[in-house]
Amino acid sequence: MAEISPAVLCQPDDILGRDTALQGNLNNRTPVDNLALTSTNTNFAFSLYKELALKNPDRNVIFSPFSISTALAVLSLGASSNTLEEILGGLKFNLTETPEADIHRGFGHLLYMLSQPGDQVQIRTGSAMFIEKHLQILAEFKEKARALYQAEASMIDFQQPQKSKKLINDYVNKQTQGKIKELISDLDKSSLMVLVNYIYFKGKWNRPFDPRDTFESEFHLDKKRSVRVPMMKIEHLTTPYFWDEVLACSVVELKYTGNASALFILPDMGKMQQLEASLQPETLRKWKDSLRPRKIDELYMPKFSISTDYSLENILPSLGIREVFSKQADLSRITGAKELRVSQVVHKAVLDVAETGTEAAAATGFMAVGSALILQPLKIYFNRPFLVMISDTNTQTPLFMAKVTNPKEN
Repeated sequence: MAEISPAVLCQPDDILGRDTALQGNLNNRTPVDNLALTSTNTNFAFSLYKELALKNPDRNVIFSPFSISTALAVLSLGASSNTLEEILGGLKFNLTETPEADIHRGFGHLLYMLSQPGDQVQIRTGSAMFIEKHLQILAEFKEKARALYQAEASMIDFQQPQKSKKLINDYVNKQTQGKIKELISDLDKSSLMVLVNYIYFKGKWNRPFDPRDTFESEFHLDKKRSVRVPMMKIEHLTTPYFWDEVLACSVVELKYTGNASALFILPDMGKMQQLEASLQPETLRKWKDSLRPRKIDELYMPKFSISTDYSLENILPSLGIREVFSKQADLSRITGAKELRVSQVVHKAVLDVAETGTEAAAATGFMAVGSALILQPLKIYFNRPFLVMISDTNTQTPLFMAKVTNPKEN
């Protein structure tokens, strides 16, 4: 199996071959392009979050919107006509405003930015395609996937499902540092292509919690039920903070050393559904514009490790991505034939939050007025359900999104 090379993005324009519209240096993008892509990605993240939360109202939610949207964007390279329009529309792109070539260039630039080596934060992301060895993959698709998405193709014998499953799972296990051991639980002999996208994140808090201050405490699942959890504590912390009066929630930004930060959103008890319903790019923009450094006298945060897995073929149709799962699918830009369709989309994600920092991994497989000036002592207890968003601060890209309803539930 070929190793993914993170350097393939810096290819000369001619690798894009026959499609001149896709040509152009990935670095020659204006901040406006990046802002538009970030807003679109955030819109997709919140839309998908609402679907996942709707189907799992009392469960933890953890996923990587960036991992899923990148996998779908790679898939769209091989799609045509209505299948293509549905995928890009589901990703919240308006094709009359943003040409397809610009979408791929935008993702390519984001991946290039995220792949830059950093001293403090580790972010590793990439894609791989496993294709039935009897199929002839088109050179143009292969070249574009490689040049724009760092995606490499490996031929595989799906007639040996156990062997194929092990190959794919070993690849994901290695790329996510052992965080995701089994992405694919079963494959059948009719599989023709598995597209895998992974992301691995590890960051250290700018101001870590002292493990000696961690203690057992109550976490309220709702007004009647609670569980005992290890609760981390930090005192006299100055960090960006905002109280949103309209949505009745505290917004706290905890920074990692390096180019990443986590936004923790704590709604008042009983206000989670109201908060979820109002999630949109403008909400996030308002929070970020309103954050001000504030001294928090005491901050309490549960230490937790949560993981989830989703079969997205049951959820993406709610976002308008339907045809790619049907016999009408047109993925003819991958092999030249129209019989290819997606049977399964598996997404698994893991989020660990501890005293020193955060470790997270995910993989997607295809088969108002703030009160910052009020100086009374501020204590914030994350002892009830809350949201987390981990973003790359250079590109403002949301890498992970989670709802923690029960820190004890893995």
